[in-house]
Amino acid sequence: MKNLGQMMKKVQEMQGKMAEMQSQLETLEIGGRSGGGMVEVTLTGKGEAKKVKIDPSLADPAEIEVLEDLMVAAINDARGKVDEKVKEEMEKATGGLNLPPGMGLPF
Repeated sequence: MKNLGQMMKKVQEMQGKMAEMQSQLETLEIGGRSGGGMVEVTLTGKGEAKKVKIDPSLADPAEIEVLEDLMVAAINDARGKVDEKVKEEMEKATGGLNLPPGMGLPF
């Protein structure tokens, strides 16, 4: 029984570390660029779009802010659909087994 107790302690430690990592990912922001910096996108560590910046030479400067906001919304809509699809596929793969919070796969 001693080994089972040690294993359960390790699982709890791992769950704590995973929760901490997920918390850190929510505050992390990483940028990507294309077109020599003419388009920039900022995402959180969880893949949520936070900001899009488009060089005004690529579009009507009076409409650039609306275009940037629409792009953020579209990226987040796509990300939500990806998350839902992953959830559906995981339910199929696990036979409907509900994994405890923090144990969701693949991320």
